Amino acid sequence: MHGTGGLLGRDEERRRIAAVLGAARNHQGSALLVVGEPGIGKSSLLADAVADAASHVVRVDGYESESSMPYAAVQRMVGLLDDHLPAIPARQRQTLRVASGVADGPPPDKFLVGLGVLSLFAAAGTRRPVLCAVDDAHLLDPESLDVLAFVARRLRAESVALVVVGRADSGLEERLAGMPVLVVTGLAPEPAAAVLNRSASGPFTPTATAAIVRATAGNPLALTDLAADPLLRELVDLGLGPDPVPIGSHLEAHYLRRVMHTPAPVQRWLLLAAADSSGDVRLLAEAAPRFDVVTDDGDEAESAGLVTLRPGVRFRHPLVRSAVYGSAPAAHRRLAHRALATAAATLGMVEAEAWHASRAVTGVDPDVADRLDRAAALAARRGGSTSRASILARAAELTPPGPVRADRQVAAAEASLEAGAADVAQRLLEAVDDADLDPVARGRSISVRSAAAMFLADPDGVRSATAEHLRAADEFRGRDPGREQQELLAAFEMCLTAERLVAGTTLELVGRRLAQGAGDADGPTAVVLRGIAALVLEPYAHAVGPARAAFDVVVTLPDERIRRRGSLIASLGAYLWDEAGRGRGLDQARRAARRLGDLQQLDTLLWVSALGELSGGTVVQARKFDAGVREVRRAMGYDGENVVNAAVLAWTGAPGELVEAVSAGAHATGFGGVSSSAACALAVRELAGRDHEAARVRLHRYVVDEPFLQTSPLFLADHAEAAARSGHLDEAARSAAALAALAEANGSPWCRGVAERALALTHGDAEAHHRASIEALTGTEAVVELGRSHLVYGEWLRRARRRREAATQLQRALTTFERSGADVFVPRTTAELVAAGGAGVSMPADDGLGLTAQERTIARLAAAGRTNAEIATRLFISPNTVDYHLRKVFQRLGVTSRRQLADRLGAPGQPRT
Repeated sequence: MHGTGGLLGRDEERRRIAAVLGAARNHQGSALLVVGEPGIGKSSLLADAVADAASHVVRVDGYESESSMPYAAVQRMVGLLDDHLPAIPARQRQTLRVASGVADGPPPDKFLVGLGVLSLFAAAGTRRPVLCAVDDAHLLDPESLDVLAFVARRLRAESVALVVVGRADSGLEERLAGMPVLVVTGLAPEPAAAVLNRSASGPFTPTATAAIVRATAGNPLALTDLAADPLLRELVDLGLGPDPVPIGSHLEAHYLRRVMHTPAPVQRWLLLAAADSSGDVRLLAEAAPRFDVVTDDGDEAESAGLVTLRPGVRFRHPLVRSAVYGSAPAAHRRLAHRALATAAATLGMVEAEAWHASRAVTGVDPDVADRLDRAAALAARRGGSTSRASILARAAELTPPGPVRADRQVAAAEASLEAGAADVAQRLLEAVDDADLDPVARGRSISVRSAAAMFLADPDGVRSATAEHLRAADEFRGRDPGREQQELLAAFEMCLTAERLVAGTTLELVGRRLAQGAGDADGPTAVVLRGIAALVLEPYAHAVGPARAAFDVVVTLPDERIRRRGSLIASLGAYLWDEAGRGRGLDQARRAARRLGDLQQLDTLLWVSALGELSGGTVVQARKFDAGVREVRRAMGYDGENVVNAAVLAWTGAPGELVEAVSAGAHATGFGGVSSSAACALAVRELAGRDHEAARVRLHRYVVDEPFLQTSPLFLADHAEAAARSGHLDEAARSAAALAALAEANGSPWCRGVAERALALTHGDAEAHHRASIEALTGTEAVVELGRSHLVYGEWLRRARRRREAATQLQRALTTFERSGADVFVPRTTAELVAAGGAGVSMPADDGLGLTAQERTIARLAAAGRTNAEIATRLFISPNTVDYHLRKVFQRLGVTSRRQLADRLGAPGQPRT
């Protein structure tokens, strides 16, 4: 396939790969996924790239026998770059050691492993460009594939090129979503004909050449191998008749004939090699005498052109391996796997031993199943949920029917769910015989079913999730208190998700079960359960104390636990009207999720944080968190543009019809919390537009007719304003009084501020309440609420014909709205200001710096004193990318130091990201 000009007929493919290598040399990291059918020339293109690369080459191949060993490929990558490990952050270094199986520690999150590999590549690239060349990627373990996908999506300013090669139609493009793809197809007719006739002892006729090229679709390896096959020339009418040329079956038969022409011991050696795709020379050497073959048999197989032996054993073509393995009797294949399993045990290769042993048996085999169970435990310690799930599923197949099999099936479903494969988890549970489940296993099964339904957004599953988690808690009761408590917390969190759409139980039953769980336990979780139960069951004045105790416990949880409690922090913080504490707690949780590399939890935390900012914060910050959700989704390989927060849309001017449609879709799917938050945000927008009656009607349902726990009180002030301005003074007075009672009980300045504003609209001494509202809200993080209090007071002053004072309040309101991003209130405020005789001067909505969103975030973090490594960890990028953006920021802003940057940006504070 090589000519004087390199690979024949592959100029465009070589150009694409060269562009990736060239970008790395210019400090622009990039990646390319190369896919095609077997023998199409993918490996030749990779070899060509490696030969031409003036880079540090990190070569990693995929092996089927390692496909269920979590992070097996990552372990080899790290081993090739271990001299650069000291240059990356300690947490990432430890994560890579745990994932590689060389250190003990908590199972690492796959995204933190990905960040560690990204940092390791970046560190290696500071000396000279790095080319990570991965062949047979479709045989890599799924955890390593996830890491490669993460790295590919985050390459920015690193001297790193990542070229991944694998088979088409193997799922690689979906698994490595976001990576540019090069599809390698057959050679064009002219170069294909040249390859065929160059490899043949004599040229084929033009008609036969055209027929063979058509039949092979220009596959270079097929053309090369068939060119030397004398049987092909016996097809005298090749290409002349209407029948298709039998090349497909002929090629496999061609390889099988070549195998059969070798001596019997060589054929046995080939079967042993085919049974172990890892190509591990040590393992084959150890297994050979157990299968009655010797090392020299492998040398003879190489001489026959069927394999290469260095650096590892590789078959000439996948069809050679499949021909060898497929033509062997099943009993012989099992004997080969048995020899390899014994050899792996001798070498201490626990996972390889279990893998081969599982293929050496038929039916059930408790001993092999136990070995697989141990291998699954190793996978769990390395954070390999996907591999653990597949190992446990096979272990269950080999386990006799009964409780042990059922337990392993449930465990496999749990691992699948943890890996994000909710559909697989559901299928695994469908095979479980419920009669074999003990109560604890049954509770685990119920929990997984419910969580999978939530993950897949099954409407019935979302609505019934609260009841299902309560049912799981009942199974654990008296048997596993820890699991019982976790299920009770999950039940409450699912209740927050579905809100008014909860099915199969009631809020009162939820509260009673939470109280029961708290009464049977002690420790921090019992305090939290007690507080939540009070929130659900008790009058507000009685519940504030237990709720505060619960909140204080949650926000002091360690990283591993607080990252999973965003919904609790948000709900308890809102219930207590503690916007500052809520913000600090969510910030701690986000930091924990970033430190642990848990992007799935970070995604949830950012979403919850965005909603929280819309009640007791700023729209600017809500938009930042919403943008953070998109960035995290892209880092995980999802389409960030499909992330829609309807409440944020409503606050930021999206068409009402769009917001209504998103809300309706959420409602239909069972996500009542998303639907109600969108509806209430639309009501606020209607208030801003002076459509008071529409706002009153919309809010009346959620605040008066169907109140829900901690969310409805947040909109009492809005309801009071809408009711008062639309002539329903009795309704307004009741909402204002309810807010005042809440403020009296919780002592929150935020709550007191909005209560005073509501009272100002419904009581005689309006001015005193207006002033009290502004005084209470000044200094809180409820900035938009402060702006609204200035606005309402300014409107009252204007109507009292105190225009100069009104203009002062209205200007403050306008400035506050524009700085906080509450643009929906700007037209109303501007109109009032003009009517009051004010100038209506507005502040620019942007900061005027001309920076992109990512540049602005990096700049503010740097101004706040964060190092490049800390910023990189926070944003899931490499330090090189941070440095690249900071250099652009410094140049654009005309500064030369971080101190000057802080001065240029103003008082930096600690940015919340």
